[in-house]
Amino acid sequence: MSVFIGLMSGTSADGMDAALVQFDDSGSMHLIDALCLPYSNALRHNLKYLATAEKVAIDSLMMCEKTVSLLAAEACNQLLQRNQINASSVQAIGCHGHTIRHKPQPDGYSWQINDPSLIAEKTGIPCIADFRRRDIAAGGEGAPLVPAFHQYCVNQHPSDCDVMLLNLGGIANLTVLGSSLLGFDTGPGNALMDDWCHRHWQQAYDDEGKLARQGRIQHDLLKQWMSHPYFQQRPPKSTGRELFSLELLLIPDHYSTLDILATLAEFTAMSVAQAIQQHGHPDGMLYVCGGGVDNNYLMQRLQVLLPNHSIASSQAMGIHPHWMEAMAFAWLAKQRVDNQFGNASSVTGAQGGRVLGGWYA
Repeated sequence: MSVFIGLMSGTSADGMDAALVQFDDSGSMHLIDALCLPYSNALRHNLKYLATAEKVAIDSLMMCEKTVSLLAAEACNQLLQRNQINASSVQAIGCHGHTIRHKPQPDGYSWQINDPSLIAEKTGIPCIADFRRRDIAAGGEGAPLVPAFHQYCVNQHPSDCDVMLLNLGGIANLTVLGSSLLGFDTGPGNALMDDWCHRHWQQAYDDEGKLARQGRIQHDLLKQWMSHPYFQQRPPKSTGRELFSLELLLIPDHYSTLDILATLAEFTAMSVAQAIQQHGHPDGMLYVCGGGVDNNYLMQRLQVLLPNHSIASSQAMGIHPHWMEAMAFAWLAKQRVDNQFGNASSVTGAQGGRVLGGWYA
């Protein structure tokens, strides 16, 4: 039996997710506990600015990195304290960091601000970090990394039908399980909707999709957004705020704010549905995780656009939808400790499987 902690700070920049995960000798996994430490408005603003700004102040960048890393350590320590677990009982922390730049191949790179030495110092636990660049060095996209974990999860919960997993984080990514593993970023997830809500209603997100439900989808605008060349690229592919931000969408000011929100929700739903129609199973089970699973309107739109699929929260397969990615980085840390591959080359396009992550003790 072994215990790991996984940490994830996603594109939405809403907080630090931490998951305390136990792996049995048989290979099965159990979530002991999880929590999220929300980011302050100032930190959220700075992280979003760093993701798209052409020029940044080095001091500001380094202070953001330190703040994120201290919150990561605090999340770990809170998990241990409330579960009365000693740090020496945890083999390692797997920390993704917070992505501020991601460029796909060719000449790809990916930069996550993170100080694993500080996390190791503040927790007394070895920290494994920098998971993406080994895959990129081998010619891969470095993302998404979670499909290999999704495959592990489905192997723990076998199904008698075709299965796909959709992560509706700030950016959406899809995993298609079958004779070969396929995974890629489909495009926008919650980030555009969340940013619009913050800009116009000073709220972090659209609770259950209640605001979007009041708007009318503007199909001319939707058609324009769906013409983005990213949607015609074949996998492997990955993306982020560099391609999908409110500023780059060039939203006209003659539409109502509710109509734009409804259209942004449809943009996410339609880009996901199109990706599944192009590269996924024609029917079967679609499990959904990430914050978007709580947006009832978005989930309903997905079901309308994918009538041949059964759509359900990943909770139906025993994985809480809010903690899937944090758990993935606990698993990736375990793979590193066990000297096992963490990537899936069929997903990222790397030249082969690679052991991911650097060890900081």
